[in-house]
Amino acid sequence: MRPRKLILLVTAFALLATACTSSGGEESGDLPTEIGEGEGNVVIVSWAGYIERGDTDPAFDWVTQFEEETGCMVENKVAGTSDEMVALMTGSDEYDLVTASGDSSLRLIAGGSVQEVNIDLIESWDTVDPRLQDAEWHTVDGAHYGVPYSSGFNVLGYNTEVFGDTPPDSWSVVFEETTLPDGESNAGRIQAYDGPIYIADAALYLSATEPDLGIEDPYQLNTEQYEAALNLLRQQRELVGRYWHDAFIQIDDFTNEGVAASSTWPFQTNVLQAGGAPIDKVVPVEGATGWADTTMMSSNAPNPNCAYMWMEWSLNPKLQGDLAAWFGTVPAVPAACEGNELLGPDGCANNGSESFDEILFWKTPTDDCNGTAEAGSCVPYHEWVTDYLAVIGGR
Repeated sequence: MRPRKLILLVTAFALLATACTSSGGEESGDLPTEIGEGEGNVVIVSWAGYIERGDTDPAFDWVTQFEEETGCMVENKVAGTSDEMVALMTGSDEYDLVTASGDSSLRLIAGGSVQEVNIDLIESWDTVDPRLQDAEWHTVDGAHYGVPYSSGFNVLGYNTEVFGDTPPDSWSVVFEETTLPDGESNAGRIQAYDGPIYIADAALYLSATEPDLGIEDPYQLNTEQYEAALNLLRQQRELVGRYWHDAFIQIDDFTNEGVAASSTWPFQTNVLQAGGAPIDKVVPVEGATGWADTTMMSSNAPNPNCAYMWMEWSLNPKLQGDLAAWFGTVPAVPAACEGNELLGPDGCANNGSESFDEILFWKTPTDDCNGTAEAGSCVPYHEWVTDYLAVIGGR
């Protein structure tokens, strides 16, 4: 836990610094008008499962062909939370690209950590889902700071041997102490996400179970709503066996450590099911938070030409379809839903393509309620960071 606490503390200070900068990032100067010769390398910070070269499963490899065609060798640094991504990208000249979710992308822009992208150099831009092309989490004053990559739900993963013929339909199995269908308590058998944005999951659950709180947006919480969410998380702390941030450790925990239920990504459940584990997933009745991820370029990218080549490559339908099959995402390119053998004819629908408007996408909470109210009306994200750290530390 100590390394995670250090990352969160470092990020908290970075966030305070970011809050003092103007929105829109640093001036990028004139945008490039052409892509030059590749530098031979591109370094990407990504979520687990996002940059695959067939090491985990030979069927899923969208790196090797890119390297062969461009000469740009791909290096990947996996991050477990959005805050870790912000910490890695802040002031760094080591990384070229980051697959940022909506709770970090605007922070990266405001802090000057990523640069505006010339979408005229992205030949496949017109194939991107129109709902994502000008999305608020990567577009500021008409300037694009990245290329959409994928989106999806945060789901409830559960052990089918524990739940039998009565799969869970509510987040209550991870927030409230209860006896599970196998006759045992859920205490010590659940997990929760090791990231401050998880406060929104608690708020979403409370919006359904305690409507008098008046929670309409789990990322826009007044003091009363916020304290209620923290109290729920403090209660949950007594039940949690592990706060997870490493997808592969959570896969092992479901397999070997008796985890009965947890918030998770479709990626983990897909890998577990492929290995024959008795695991399934569901979007509970209260709904779910989710993520829409954008490939963004560092302001100090050491390999900008290879970075532009990767952003274009990331939109090809084969990659998008394979990624959707592998991770359980909705492709950023709708054409990927057709004819992909790994994804299958119903893959996009199963992954939530028809529920896009129902996903409560991650975004960074601000004190003006994401621009909808006066300053001080909502609890800002830097308080989420310090308070969640106290919760998972048992304080």
